[in-house]
Amino acid sequence: MAGFAEPGAAQRTHLALVELEQLGKLQFLITQNTDNLHRQSGIHPALVAELHGNGQLMRCLGCDQLHTRQRVGWDTRRWGPGYRTQKPVVGQPVCPTCGGQLISSVVNFGDPLPQQEWTRADQHARSCDLLLVLGSSLVVEPAASLVGRAIGSRARVVLVNRGETPYDCAVTLRMWSGISEVIPSAVERVKRALGEQPNGC
Repeated sequence: MAGFAEPGAAQRTHLALVELEQLGKLQFLITQNTDNLHRQSGIHPALVAELHGNGQLMRCLGCDQLHTRQRVGWDTRRWGPGYRTQKPVVGQPVCPTCGGQLISSVVNFGDPLPQQEWTRADQHARSCDLLLVLGSSLVVEPAASLVGRAIGSRARVVLVNRGETPYDCAVTLRMWSGISEVIPSAVERVKRALGEQPNGC
């Protein structure tokens, strides 16, 4: 899989999620991470809602399109990170689609969540049959509320995290472990179970 030369524990977890998607068992991924690792691991961008943005992407304030820093030629050494609160710098790149102002897609405190991503995340949380919650303390809102929406829609919720969360007593299964200790081996079990079924079904 693309992205990782010799994957460590965190990367193995990302790659395991890609395998779940390839098996047809992961329909959508909602993340608060801004490190680009989900995309780098091979998850298709259309299947990811990056609620807190992506440090490698710029967002246009005019048309809301996302562009990689490389595509638009954004040099952070010259123009800074491009946060919403930062005043535009003369000569900095503009949106290649509409000519609008580009800002970092990373959501800082006080910034609004990206509306399209939030809408898709909300829809998937309300319609899923199983929600995996991995490595989150579930205290940052509104993202944490997605767990309650899934539970309210009668989805099963599996929560994997070492620390306490507000949903510990409400989920279907609670695992007090690091996600790299659970997910790669769980995906291997899914692969074995699917391989044991007749005709690969």
